[in-house]
This record gives sequence, structure tokens and C-alpha cells, in this order.
Amino acid sequence: MYRTVATATTMGGVPTDNVDFVVTLDQVPRWSDAESRSSLEYENGDPSFSNSFFPDPLKSPEEESSRNGMVSRFPVDHEINSKIYLWRGQPWNLEVDAVVNSTNENLEEAHSSPGLHAAAGPGLAEECATLGGCRTGMAKVTNAYDLPARRVIHTVGPKYAVKYHTAAENALSHCYRSCLELLIENGLRSIALGCIYTEAKNYPREPAAHVAIRTVRRLLEKQKDEITAVVFCTGTSSDTEIYKRLLPLYFPRDKHEEEVAISKLPADVGDENGETIIDERKIRIKPLPKKANPKPSEAPDELPISDVGLVRRNSSYLDTYLDPAFMSLIKDPDQRRQEQWEKTSQAQGGWNCANYRGGVDSEGRPVMVVVGAHFLLRCLELERFVLYVISGI
Repeated sequence: MYRTVATATTMGGVPTDNVDFVVTLDQVPRWSDAESRSSLEYENGDPSFSNSFFPDPLKSPEEESSRNGMVSRFPVDHEINSKIYLWRGQPWNLEVDAVVNSTNENLEEAHSSPGLHAAAGPGLAEECATLGGCRTGMAKVTNAYDLPARRVIHTVGPKYAVKYHTAAENALSHCYRSCLELLIENGLRSIALGCIYTEAKNYPREPAAHVAIRTVRRLLEKQKDEITAVVFCTGTSSDTEIYKRLLPLYFPRDKHEEEVAISKLPADVGDENGETIIDERKIRIKPLPKKANPKPSEAPDELPISDVGLVRRNSSYLDTYLDPAFMSLIKDPDQRRQEQWEKTSQAQGGWNCANYRGGVDSEGRPVMVVVGAHFLLRCLELERFVLYVISGI
């Protein structure tokens, strides 16, 4: 079904439409190659397609004043640049380890990248039906069947709404990162990435390209030894022009492009994974206030051994370990015990007054003895009864 064609037949990486073919990576322009600047200047060799609608960020006259003293967030890295390719055409025509299919959560053929299932054969749809769907931002892998690639990685892009711009941006970033991580997990090393967004989901093309390119850059910075090639595949002239303008910002090929990119990059280029940073959702952990812990007081040395257990520690000893706000809610134990005695005496005697007598316990500590008035009256009545009985005898 497929056959390999010569480089000249692809017309600078752009395939013809009347034949099935296989395009190898050596036929695709590498981003780090110097000739790629001129080979991508016109699509299909048509000089009538100009770049006036998409101004070149490397030709701004005011670039010098805005980049002084700033450090590039995406410095020149020739090793990473050598892994990046830009190609106008369908990803499944490339002879790579994996191609990416942008689909819906049910992995349905009707919502997949146009032409992919037809090129792969019916076996692809049958295997997709056994996967149980796929969540937005995630990815799943299948065999490639009749395609030149070894595997197909399916991912679900987000729907776009201005109100939920950040959520959609992070979900799209997770799509690209999930595809690359799945590539590494399966021992694959080259991948062809189409634009993971559709007109039906209303994702703007240029913001989506920013997310795609910076996410790939951040992952390659961590896993560049695991991946040999990432091919950005575009299906339209406008997509190709967008990628031509944005790739120098995230994959500068020399110091000049790096310096210009400093002033041209968006203010928010994401975190270490390329995802948008949301300050309101950051976990803020403040250090506990430092308290001077005084040394606890010790029992006097001159006390005999038998009296050591009777020494009561100062309350300041516990205050150093307890929160003052918490301690203010707790009453003094002696005061709480006294109030409890008063309530008990009132409940037993039924009087509002009580008689207190002082004394000491077995250890020599002062105690309060509560005697109810009702109890005293009962004692007097008992005494009168005893005298009456004795006098009668």
C-alpha cells in the first residue's frame, strides 16, 4: 500500500496527493539545519505565499532595547535542536516509531484525525474499541497496522472557552506530555506530532502552537537521551507559518535568535513542564514562629529523697509547650474543683449557703471541707430524738 519516494517527489517535505508513499526522516527538514530557513520560506515552492500576514519575530527594529540585562528562559541547545523537525503533511505517512492521533474520549473513527483510520485499516478501529475510551489530556497506545509507523498514540484535546483558558491550556499541554511519556514507556524513540486541536473544539491555532512547542522543549530538556526525533506536522499553510515563527522562540539555533526571543516570548511560558502557573493555587507553607524555650526548673538538690515526689513544678514549665491561646480557655484546676464542690453542696442541701471548715490532708496540704446546712439540721434532730428516748426510759 505504501512505497518510499525520493526526496524530490516530496517537494521540500510536502507530499503529492495522488499516491500512497512513505517519507523517511532524512527526507524531512531538520530544524537545526541552516538550509531549513530557506527551504520553509514558501510552501510547495510557491513564492506568491508571503509572510506579510505573519511578521518575522527576528526582524523587529526595537528588539535591542527590550532585552538588555535579561536571561533567556530557552537558551540555545544544539543537541535538542537536532531532534526537531518541521514538515507539511500527514503524520501517518512518516516512517517513525509512533504517530499521534487527535481524537475524542470514545476514540471514535469519525472524530479522529482525517484519513488515519483509512490508511491504517480496520484493525485500528477494532483495537480502539477495546481500550475503554480515553480522558481529556491523557493518551493511549495501539498498534499501527498498515501504517509505516510502529505504534499509534491516541490523545484527547480539550474544548476551548475563553472563560476556562488556563484549564484548556494545561489540558493541551498534558496531551503533548502524555504522548511523549508514553513514547518513552514503550521503548520508542521517534514521534510525529500533528496539531492536537480541531476546528470543532475552537482552540485558537497560535496559542495552541505556543503550548505544543514549549511543552516539547521542556520534556526534551529532561529526556533528551530517550528521544531521537520529534516531527511537528502541519496540515495547512497557516499552521506552517505559525510554527516557523514560534520555533525560534523556544528552539533558538544561534545567539541572535536567543536574544531576540527574550523580548518576543509571552510573559507566561509555564513551569518546568510547560504548564501555566496559577498563583492562587500554589500551596503556601509558612515556617512556624520560633519560640525561646526556657530551661525547665529542676527540683532543689537539698530536698530529701522522700520529699522529691512532693515538689510541684511551676506552671511556666508547661506554658513553654502549650499554646497560650489554648491555655486561656482552660480554668485553673483548683478554681474548677472549688466550683464543683459548691454545686454539689447546693444540690444536696437545697440551700444557697454552705459551711466551710478548714483542715489538712495526710500530706500536709490545706483542703476545704464543705458541710451542707441541711446536714447540720438533721444532726440536731437526731440529737433531740436520742434525748427524748433516754428521758422516757
